[in-house]
Order: sequence, then structure tokens, then C-alpha cells
Amino acid sequence: MLLNTLLPNTLIVLLTVVGMELFAAFAHRYIMHGFGWGWHRSHHEPRQHWFELNDLYAVVFAAIAIVLIALGTAGAWPLQWVGAGMTAYGALYFIVHDGLVHKRWPFRYIPRRGYLNRLYTAHRIHHAIKGREHGLSFGFLYAPPVARLKSELRDHQASLREDAARDRHAAASGDDGENATPPPRR
Repeated sequence: MLLNTLLPNTLIVLLTVVGMELFAAFAHRYIMHGFGWGWHRSHHEPRQHWFELNDLYAVVFAAIAIVLIALGTAGAWPLQWVGAGMTAYGALYFIVHDGLVHKRWPFRYIPRRGYLNRLYTAHRIHHAIKGREHGLSFGFLYAPPVARLKSELRDHQASLREDAARDRHAAASGDDGENATPPPRR
């Protein structure tokens, strides 16, 4: 009997952790760097206090996990395991993102190679682009290859330099920009 419940429940937890990474990457790109930028902006600015407005996202997801666990233990079978998977993802996020990458607790290790270095470097590259647009690497537990991210960052920085040079040229020539060809959207 134990195997009949342990295996499916464990599978639900693991699939939920994977699903949360997919959802978190989507939410980070399209919500946090979209209409939810009001909360997330605090995460891209120098931290003034221990808490930042962006931490409200963690509170929202924790509340959802608590409700799922409560509903599941009240009889809606798989929901407690989905909530447990969300909680496991939240713990991993706290350890890797808040601890390893952002040093929000007294954990000062900087990985030099392997998976943790890839996560660390990818998230640092994410923060190298100021503002909410043109971001790179939105996942928290998965990161694209660092070489690809560095190449994309170089391309982005070159594009910014080209735009600035075009703006300086237009200002120097007295062109108000009405007759100028708009820069390509990136």
C-alpha cells in the first residue's frame, strides 16, 4: 500500500517542482518584467532594507501553496502534493536565488564551476541589463549556457551603443527625429 501512494505522490511533487520552474521563468519574463514591474523593480535596484517589495511574489506563491495543502489534506487528494512541490520549489529558490546569488543570508560562497556557477553567472547577467526590457535568462533553477548569454549581452550592449551614437548624431545635426528611420525593435 505504501508504494501505491508514495510513488505517485513523489512523482507529483517532482513534476510540480519542474512545472514551477517553467511557470516561474514565464512569470519572471512576462509578469515581473511586464505589468508586475512595480513590485519587481525593487529587486533590480540596490537593496535599502532586508525586505524588498519583490518579496511579495514569494508571499503570494506561499499562500497558494498553503491553500493547496489545506485543500489536499481536507480530501482533495493530489492538491497537498502539488502544494508540497510548490513549497519545495520555494525552498530551492530561497537557497539558490536569495542565498547563493543575492547573498541575502550569510552564505558567501561563489561557485567557480559546474551547475551552480552556471546559475550564478546567468542571474548576474540577467541583472547586468538595467530596466525591465531586453532581459536575459529568466529561469531560477535552469540557466541557458553562459557562453550564449554572454554573447547575447554583448549584442545588447552593442545595440545600446549604436542607439546612443545615432541619438548623439541626430542631436548634433539638429534633427528632431521626425524624418529619421526608427531604430529596429529588438
